[in-house]
Amino acid sequence: MTARLFVVAGPSGVGKGTLIRRVLPSVGGIGVATSATTRPRRPDEVDGREYHFLTVPEFNRRVEAGEFLEHVTYADHRYGTLRSEVERRLADGESVVLEIDVVGAGEIKRRLPNAVLVFVSPPTMDDLESRLTLRNTDPPEVIARRLRIARDEMEAKERFDHTIVNADVERAAAELAGLIRRETTAEETR
Repeated sequence: MTARLFVVAGPSGVGKGTLIRRVLPSVGGIGVATSATTRPRRPDEVDGREYHFLTVPEFNRRVEAGEFLEHVTYADHRYGTLRSEVERRLADGESVVLEIDVVGAGEIKRRLPNAVLVFVSPPTMDDLESRLTLRNTDPPEVIARRLRIARDEMEAKERFDHTIVNADVERAAAELAGLIRRETTAEETR
């Protein structure tokens, strides 16, 4: 298989991370690049596992040093993909999956045109609102802001190479796994 970069994006709460976690054990030769953020760490999160948690000054220093492939401000916090995370894995022959926002996905595609962009969509906006509420990680005003952002993000899905509707997590994960297998195999024959 040829090492490829897969960018999985979509609205907050759509299940991007869940799909990726389900796919990794069934697809060999692929790993997740850990993003960096300035948002506070949640109680169950570990620095370097879910995110590289950085202070705002440290994040800004790394932006100035050109250490990010992409970086955005989302819901009052900064997020970014460290160039070193992606380049190291690809150089080792490992495909890489990035879980990022829609704006960041566009930036990755501009810098790395061979990246495969996958948009994960909720079946409906009502379903997305329910998911955000049930996960119980954000207050109502943050959920409302995430839903406003999600409406704009849904319009961007036409700019992605593939769209997966996450109505059933097992089916969506199987679709993502199949897509990754096809893209890494197809690249070998090009």
